[in-house]
Amino acid sequence: MRKNKTLLKIENLVVRYGAVEALKGINMEVNEGEIVAILGANGAGKTSTLRTISGLVESSGGSIVLGDQDITKTEAEKISAMGIGQSPEGRQVFRDFTVEENLKIGAFTIKDKAQIESNFNRVYGYFPVLKERKNQSASTLSGGEQQMLAIARALMGSPKILLLDEPSLGLAPLIVQDIMDIVKEIKQEGTTVIIVEQNAAQTLKIADYAYVLELGQVKMHGEASKLKNDPHLIEAYLGAH
Repeated sequence: MRKNKTLLKIENLVVRYGAVEALKGINMEVNEGEIVAILGANGAGKTSTLRTISGLVESSGGSIVLGDQDITKTEAEKISAMGIGQSPEGRQVFRDFTVEENLKIGAFTIKDKAQIESNFNRVYGYFPVLKERKNQSASTLSGGEQQMLAIARALMGSPKILLLDEPSLGLAPLIVQDIMDIVKEIKQEGTTVIIVEQNAAQTLKIADYAYVLELGQVKMHGEASKLKNDPHLIEAYLGAH
């Protein structure tokens, strides 16, 4: 049973790219302090959902409400300042900048120097390897370290909601486990997380609630602890065990 207050509400959200309808009127709720997973195969609409929440893609219909504010047509920079931070698919770190410079870019909406310092301490606590490599160019990091940097950069903006797009993509199983453990820690410290993943089994272990998308529609949703034992879900929609 979901008990916490609703932090983000999506109603009848439609997204079109030309003639293609990527999202066909989806509904979702994200409650404070939850990890909410969005699962599904390639082309299901997972990334479109995150990019629309963060203002990078404009919706064609429906609404997105953060707290009591409608952010449906709000610019991405303003949404970031309102407390939504995104770690994009494919990491997209600034390869020619150092680790520390990448992190400073993540804090661009924060004006309080003490807050920025606190955020540095926080992300270096999650990812000690980034502190060790803070003066190195991001291009010298391994794939796993670049993923850590992308998550840390998103956290530098003090988000209420952290959006993670395929954080396990292309990473070795041990690194994936580390990332998932850190996501749990981020939640325990009070940040709400929305995670898009193809790695359904791992994600359902850490999530509180999950939505399964298929061809731009919510096919099923429910508490992650129940969904992870649903053989129909695993076989029909996720193709993974």
